[in-house]
Amino acid sequence: MSLDIHHLSAAHRFETTVDGVTCELNYSLQDRVMTITHTRVPREIGGRGIAAELMRAALQVAKERGLSIDPACSYAAAYMRKQHQGPEKAHMDELLDEALEESFPASDSPAVGGAN
Repeated sequence: MSLDIHHLSAAHRFETTVDGVTCELNYSLQDRVMTITHTRVPREIGGRGIAAELMRAALQVAKERGLSIDPACSYAAAYMRKQHQGPEKAHMDELLDEALEESFPASDSPAVGGAN
């Protein structure tokens, strides 16, 4: 998939719009560490690998700037783990994870969403 991803560095966000819907990856930056705090792809356009493309864009910028990555959000952590696998396996796992997320959305941790 080829997306037009915009890096809004002042806002610490990567964005793309698909079918009129905005998707985003948010991060914080401190001491040369990019902490990926949240990825959001609305359900109606999920399952297309959009979150993975946002991650690729963030990792590319981090690499270009010599930044370390701290994958604080669950999707970012799972994506980073899968990068140690072969590319075809990682891609299939990403698609499966997005399909599962659509069927069984994960709850935010209490620190993030205030849920118990």
